[in-house]
Amino acid sequence: MAMIARRSKSSVPLLHEVLFSDHPLPCSYTQRQTYVDVYMKWKKDSFFDSIDTIHRSVQLKPLIALKNCIVSSSPNDYCIPISVISKKGLELGIPIKVARFLRLYPSVFEEFTGPNYNLPWFKLTQRAIELDREEREVYLKFKDDIILRLKKLILMSGREQMLPLKIIQGLQWYLGLPDEFLRKPEDNLDGCFRVVEIEDGLKGLAVKVDGSERFLSVMQMNAMKRGVYSGVDGEAIEFPLYPSKGLRLKRKIADWFDEFQKFPYVSPYEDYSGLDPNSDIAEKRVVGVLHELLSLFVEHAAERKRLLCLRKYLGLPQKVHKAFERHPHIFNLSLMNKTCTAILKEAYCDRGAIEEHPLAKVRKRYIKLMKESEGILKRKRFNNRPIDQGDSNIKDLDCTDDEDKKFTT
Repeated sequence: MAMIARRSKSSVPLLHEVLFSDHPLPCSYTQRQTYVDVYMKWKKDSFFDSIDTIHRSVQLKPLIALKNCIVSSSPNDYCIPISVISKKGLELGIPIKVARFLRLYPSVFEEFTGPNYNLPWFKLTQRAIELDREEREVYLKFKDDIILRLKKLILMSGREQMLPLKIIQGLQWYLGLPDEFLRKPEDNLDGCFRVVEIEDGLKGLAVKVDGSERFLSVMQMNAMKRGVYSGVDGEAIEFPLYPSKGLRLKRKIADWFDEFQKFPYVSPYEDYSGLDPNSDIAEKRVVGVLHELLSLFVEHAAERKRLLCLRKYLGLPQKVHKAFERHPHIFNLSLMNKTCTAILKEAYCDRGAIEEHPLAKVRKRYIKLMKESEGILKRKRFNNRPIDQGDSNIKDLDCTDDEDKKFTT
């Protein structure tokens, strides 16, 4: 992993000259940035690699989508013939046959023979039905909280205060938005949202807020609680650091980062148009945007590639993914599930620092129910094994199927 330390080679205003000048805004003074390349090996952190709520999302997301499909098709009986959903694998994000996927989770989906032609049907188990009801209760009870998270995401787009619906739909899972919020936004969102037409016939979701209303980031609110931030533009806020075991920054990087922490903090909700994109201040804003973005998500984590679509709309640089690598004490990068997942360390190292998403507990219960399927399948295979053969000669095709392993481990 390449770590880049920036060292000043030019004469620039000192930080106290900026903070106490007549123009305290971070865009009102000369900004600079020079580079010294320093390379450091990427350090794996087993703690973050073991967080089920993050890494089981690969299986949970299509499972929830399939559950929602069954509920919407049969809201009273919670059952459906396989013929209705067998062709919807791509739409639901299931990379294997839908029937096979359903059979991987008998603790969630119960199979039975239908009334006609002996076709297989699937219904939700009683515990899955109870979890679905609990999930819907969360959406009703915490609707304002969930809408506020969506509003904050859109407000990070700067003056436009608009994001394409397609972009928001791509982040729907991370934000914890129910399907109907984006399917019929006019009926489910409050009056400050409006659907607008943008280029190429696409639609966007815009937000209009009172000009006197000020939105604070998690960084700003926590700094106020600690008494180290008064809310004045141009103040410095230091990012909380959580070094992984065995990870030490090289001296050049550590020196640069000490200086980096002292630069003014630019809120993700402030106008950034005057910032020099090649300055340290702009780099600190980028880190602040990523910190705030992950704090809004259910698991406070996301696939890094999923965030690249936001570059144009949030004023992020082309190589924004490098910011995660340059700040290993703030973000962790996990390579589980053959993808790169960016995790906000603060959310898991200081539980009181970032408010838990209302949907987080329900998803944990879904994952717990999913994991019970492993024991059910294991017992089923054991009970169905041939009596006249030794265990060493038994070959279980389901157990050795690579696709099935991906969704059960």
